[in-house]
Amino acid sequence: MNQVFLNPIIVAIDKNSENEAYELSKELRGHIGAIKLGLEYFDTYGPEGIIKIQNLDIPIFLDLKIHDIPQTVKKTINTLSSLKPAILNVHALGGKKMMKCALEAISQSSPETNLIAVTILTSLDNDDLSMMGIDISVKNLVSNLAKLAKETGLSGVVCSSEEIQMVRESCGKNFKIIVPGIRPKGSDKDDQKRVMTPKEAIILGADHLVIGRPITDSKDPKNTVIEIVNSIK
Repeated sequence: MNQVFLNPIIVAIDKNSENEAYELSKELRGHIGAIKLGLEYFDTYGPEGIIKIQNLDIPIFLDLKIHDIPQTVKKTINTLSSLKPAILNVHALGGKKMMKCALEAISQSSPETNLIAVTILTSLDNDDLSMMGIDISVKNLVSNLAKLAKETGLSGVVCSSEEIQMVRESCGKNFKIIVPGIRPKGSDKDDQKRVMTPKEAIILGADHLVIGRPITDSKDPKNTVIEIVNSIK
């Protein structure tokens, strides 16, 4: 990643209140690698909401999973690039041409932003793919999409913990792997189907760990982060 991350922890924040998101980010500043702000937050608070968190001097992972026809994606990224997030993502299922257009746009307008590709959402499993008529396993599809993202020139991918080792072996050590669905021991899985503890994911080769509710719903979020960081040392 071009921007310096204090540690591998990326905290996923989608608070109902912009002030809540700001105050939590402020509390965690200096203890985390980045803040992930997703579609729910962006739809509610727009670019101004992103800038407010950015002003705390915390790297931002703008998680919009952009997925559309190539030219629409290119125009969208040209618009978003003014925010200069540390990480921005597109959906690999949009195909190579779409990812190439996205990369061209971000390289020209915000070269310090790392463009990554979402592979398969961690809320999906083989049964879900089968119901959609996709006759391939999650792992094989993730592998194909990761290789396509690397071939296109993207910085890395988002994949589940179950695919970390496979992606690392097929895409090499310099290809970034961002892993959601991370749950410290004793945490609920919530709507995630493919989960792992922070230490297990780091050992397998994850670069960044996306953790949401176990931190944001904690009675003491900062202490929870400190415990997680200590667990992966």
